[in-house]
Amino acid sequence: MTQQPAAAGASSATGALTSRYIDHLRAERGLARNTVEAYRRDLDRYATYLAEVGLTDPRQVAPDDLQAFVAWLRRARVGDGRAYAESSVARMVVAVRGFHRFLAREGLAAEDVAADLGTPRAPRSLPKALSVAEVERLLAAPVGSEPLALRDRAILEVLYGAGLRISELTGLDVDDVDRVDRLVRVRGKGDKERIVPYGELAAVALDAWIVQARPTLAGRTPALYLNARGGRLTRQGAWKIIVAHADRVGLGERVSPHTLRHSFATHLLDGGADVRAVQELLGHASVTTTQIYTLVSRAALRQVYERAHPRAKR
Repeated sequence: MTQQPAAAGASSATGALTSRYIDHLRAERGLARNTVEAYRRDLDRYATYLAEVGLTDPRQVAPDDLQAFVAWLRRARVGDGRAYAESSVARMVVAVRGFHRFLAREGLAAEDVAADLGTPRAPRSLPKALSVAEVERLLAAPVGSEPLALRDRAILEVLYGAGLRISELTGLDVDDVDRVDRLVRVRGKGDKERIVPYGELAAVALDAWIVQARPTLAGRTPALYLNARGGRLTRQGAWKIIVAHADRVGLGERVSPHTLRHSFATHLLDGGADVRAVQELLGHASVTTTQIYTLVSRAALRQVYERAHPRAKR
C-alpha cells in the first residue's frame, strides 16, 4: 500500500475534532511548536486511514479499527518506498491514543476506544562502538604540548578510560579527581554520585593537563576542564572538540556524543567483564540498560563466526 497525501479525503467531522485536539495541545498543554506539528502530521495520517476505510467520524471507530490502523501503518510506504520504522509507528499510535482519550474526556465521544491500544515496542538499536584500533586513532589525534592539546587529550582519554557521559565529564571539578588511586567522583543522572576508576594512560594525560596546562588557563572556577578563556568547558564545547579530532582522523561519521562511552562498555564486556560491574561503572540504574551492550558483543561474535567457520554458510 502506498501512503496517501496527509488527510486526503478526510471528513469535516474528523478535521474539526483533530483541530480541537491540536488547539488543546497548543493552548492548554503548552507543547512546543515542533511537537504540535508532529502530532498534526500523525493525525493527518490517521485521518487518511479513516477516509480510506469509510469511517467519516472518529467517534464511529471501534477498537478493532485501531488494530487495523496499526496494521495499515506497517504496510504503508513513504515517498521513497520505505516502510515506516517501528519507532514512527509507535509515535503515531501514541498520537491517536491521546486523541481518543481527549475526545472521551471532553465528552465528545461516549468512551475512550483506544484505552487498551498498546504502543508497539520499537526495537532497541545497538549502540555504535568503535574498534579498539579506531579508539586508539581518535585518542592519538590531539598532538603537541600546547595547553589546549593537552586538555583535549585528557578529555578523550578520560571519556574512554572511565566511560563517562559528556555532561558528567564537563561537570567534574579538580577536587573530584583522586590522582593517587586513579579514581574520579562522578555526578550522573538524578544527581547520583559514583566513583569510577581510570587507567594508567588516562592518568598520564590527566596529570599532564592538571599539572602543566590547566594553570596557564585557570580562572577562579574549580572546573577540571576549561575553555580557552579559563571558564568551565560546556557540554557543547566538549562535543565540538571531539568532533574536530574525529574528523581529523577520518572517524567523523562514526562518532556521536556517547561513542567513547559505548566503546568503553563494549570493550569491557568483550574482555570478559561482568555485566553487573559494567552497570556500576556506567551508573545505570538497571542492569537491563547495560545488557544491550551484550548484544553488541554477540553481534561481533556472530560476524567473526560467519567469517571464520568453514560451515557457517552454504
